Amino acid sequence: MTKREKRKKIFYVPGMISLVLIPLVCFYHFYKVDAFKDERCIDINIPSDSIEIKNFLSLKRDYQVFNFQNSLDLERNNLNKLQFALRNLNRTNDTIKGIQIHLGKKMKYEVYIRILDIFIIEKMLLYTQYKDDFFVVMLPKPKPSNAEKIVPIVCGYWEANKDYFLEEERKAKLKYIISLYEKYWIVFLGYFGIVLINIFALVKFNKNQNYNQK
Repeated sequence: MTKREKRKKIFYVPGMISLVLIPLVCFYHFYKVDAFKDERCIDINIPSDSIEIKNFLSLKRDYQVFNFQNSLDLERNNLNKLQFALRNLNRTNDTIKGIQIHLGKKMKYEVYIRILDIFIIEKMLLYTQYKDDFFVVMLPKPKPSNAEKIVPIVCGYWEANKDYFLEEERKAKLKYIISLYEKYWIVFLGYFGIVLINIFALVKFNKNQNYNQK
């Protein structure tokens, strides 16, 4: 009965280093060139002094004032109060009260974006910005009539076209990923080639070791 020899563990050091090091170098390169940076924009229209603004401001309301002067982290509590007040205003359709939001000189841009987000979340359709203030009001609901009901469509309103915008966003992400592959295809091809070479070398190295141990 032959004595079984204990084989040594085989480590193919150069290949393993390549398999680990090259992906790290690639990810570092992608990070430096902002390959994974996702840029977006929001359409903001600030109206100038016009007859529409004057007509809007002529609506008499008892305004509840919210003043923003800091960064998003420092204004979170105030933003939560604003969102609750807007939700209550919309729920009760209060045509006596309104909400005035003052944008301070030291307020950060991120707070401005968050305020716009809250308008969309709480479905506030009647608001306007005049200089450094937002004004939000409610109008009396029309009296019920026997006329045929007309369902309004708000163009550009995200919630009303949610499925469409999500599908467009999915297509845009897929297109962006494909563009990355097209731009850096030689890197992926090179890495795939190194993987094949290392697998081939490891198998050959194993066979030689097995042969020498017999």
